[in-house]
Amino acid sequence: MITPTAWNIGPRDGSENHGPMEQAFIGAPVENPDFPVELAQVAHSYDSCLVCTVHAYDGKTGRELAKFRMGGG
Repeated sequence: MITPTAWNIGPRDGSENHGPMEQAFIGAPVENPDFPVELAQVAHSYDSCLVCTVHAYDGKTGRELAKFRMGGG
């Protein structure tokens, strides 16, 4: 069984096509690269729980830009 979340957040398929969420990130406007909250909003639109575990990296340098951790505990 493949859940909708697993399908949507999956990276490239066997033909190197971007997954739905990966495609949505490409070209998304980001006002502040050091705190790319817009990427969290994209992830949230696919699954409201995903934003709790999103790590944003610069694809060219590999530098971690932000970790989004939400919720209690």
